Amino acid sequence: MQTNIRIDSRFPQMGTTIFTVMSRLAAECGAVNLSQGFPDFQAEPALFEAMHRHMLAGRNQYAPMAGMPELRQAIVDKVAALYGPRYDVESEVTVTAGATQAIFTAIAAFVRPGDEVIVFEPVYDSYVPAIETVGGKAVYAQLRFPDYQPDWEQVAGLISPRTRMIIVNSPHNPTGSVNATVSRKKLANLMRGTDIVILSDEVYEHILFDGERHASLCGDPELAERSIVVSSFGKTYHITGWKIGYVVGPAALMAEFRKVHQFNVFTVHTPSQLALAEYMQDASRHLGLAAFYQEKRDFFRELMAGTPFELLPCRGTYFQLAAYKAISDLPDRAFAEWMTREVGVAVIPVSVFNADGRDDHVVRFCFAKKEETLVAAGERLRRL
Repeated sequence: MQTNIRIDSRFPQMGTTIFTVMSRLAAECGAVNLSQGFPDFQAEPALFEAMHRHMLAGRNQYAPMAGMPELRQAIVDKVAALYGPRYDVESEVTVTAGATQAIFTAIAAFVRPGDEVIVFEPVYDSYVPAIETVGGKAVYAQLRFPDYQPDWEQVAGLISPRTRMIIVNSPHNPTGSVNATVSRKKLANLMRGTDIVILSDEVYEHILFDGERHASLCGDPELAERSIVVSSFGKTYHITGWKIGYVVGPAALMAEFRKVHQFNVFTVHTPSQLALAEYMQDASRHLGLAAFYQEKRDFFRELMAGTPFELLPCRGTYFQLAAYKAISDLPDRAFAEWMTREVGVAVIPVSVFNADGRDDHVVRFCFAKKEETLVAAGERLRRL
């Protein structure tokens, strides 16, 4: 349909997310899709059976704005068991329509026009558009290649009177790096004496490898008192399409969060919440996730050993970065397209997560796939 309306775009530079672009190209080319971060295997039938049962029982109307009490209680119990603090069920937990909505809502609740938000590059692609949508300005700290750790002296130099928020993400997407307890202490030192709000994206909190433990900001009282912490059931239970997550934080921060949440979402699918509240009572289902994905990581790395790629460390998430300098000198976006069209394996170029397009000739693979999917990709990659 045509329109005669002149559109003065608010976001003339904002294109389509790279995940949509590469998944579409993978489908067009019949490539094995290791680009977008979603599993190609099913969750346990018990989860589906629980939701079906609640639907048939008539639990299909609006949930309370903050989320079903059963699920909020289960979240509080899980956080307390893992990290120590016991958040208040009524005032300090909110169920969201996925982590991306939670992140946008948190930014909209606290960032005013002209405020600055510190983010770490490579930066997940939803952060900066959300900041700019509400009139804020993203200020970039660079995670150091190739281990992708913060330079806390650089971060200190970026803090200004206009800094309203800092966004941290560990385990980190897209790099698979992990900020350990030592980074948490350095962050606390920088925040002391300020009114900066921390938005902590911890959606991969259960996917760390080689015995490493997640250093949640929930577990540090000094940081927890200024933090909105985001997590995702989609990542934990292999149900990314359900788009359901949650946030925890102090009551004063959560009250501001809910002022926005009530109008941009209001409430989240009721039967899903009830099913998850029931399903997560078995803690082994999230506690066993690290071993589950470590097996997949190790299997994929063994497959990649027969290729010219140089594998970077993968300490968490279900993403593996690989340098391709021994294969091509193409820019990483062109290389990713060539890989999809000519090799038949879709990947994500890491430069798209850098505001200045910095290109270290590295691409991201997702190994949250069935063994046969990874084997098929490995066979194609070993032909390089």
